[in-house]
Amino acid sequence: MLEVLEKTGMEENGIEIDRNLCNGCGLCVTVCPTGTISLILGKAAASGGESISCGHCEAICPQEAIHVTTIDKEMSRYKTFTSDKLWLPPGKYSTSSLVQLMASRRSCRCFTGKPVERAMLEDLINIGITAPSGTNSQSWSFTILPTRKAVTSFAEHIASFFRRLNITAEKTMLRLFLKLIGKGELDAYYHGYYRKVKDALEQWNESGKDRLFHGSTAAILIGSKPGASCPSEDALLATQNILLAAHSMEVKA
Repeated sequence: MLEVLEKTGMEENGIEIDRNLCNGCGLCVTVCPTGTISLILGKAAASGGESISCGHCEAICPQEAIHVTTIDKEMSRYKTFTSDKLWLPPGKYSTSSLVQLMASRRSCRCFTGKPVERAMLEDLINIGITAPSGTNSQSWSFTILPTRKAVTSFAEHIASFFRRLNITAEKTMLRLFLKLIGKGELDAYYHGYYRKVKDALEQWNESGKDRLFHGSTAAILIGSKPGASCPSEDALLATQNILLAAHSMEVKA
């Protein structure tokens, strides 16, 4: 069974500012990308009607006078670990540690067969949505494949697609015609990937060897809802967050 979780931005945005706490430093005005906040009588005020709920103003306020009401605080609560709520200003984290984490991450192709906790998968999704998205639309979707059975079911759909693609790629005249009219993708696929995919499909059919998910017992599929300004980039950024977090959490299905 596939389980879909969608994390999306809100259409209505709100900014609450406690003018009694505000010291009028203007930092929130400086970082606001939409000009929603201004200084009125020496105090910050949400004077504009447009906001993308990015939370920059709340993060930078030294007085904790700003609250972005459309940011769901539950999304930053995790089940398998406790996170520090304190915002890290630029330069306040170890660059060496960050680079070590990024350089240590590897694509796993040797899974243990151990199930992954549902709570851990949900935490990874919540980490994924801390990534930036175009205009902070957050128009992404996360589909959990929680079991090996779900993973193999999805893998069979992918295998069916590549079977059809390989049959099409075997048609020499079609490939040459498409290449002649400037559409050489099918010919490039045939010469670059056809044989490898054919071998992988044969192994899948004959012995069940999984050359795609490599025996993983769970997976997270990241997609996008219609209307996102840059859906591919949004999904890739969220994926990188999840991959780094999975490495730090020692997720080995």
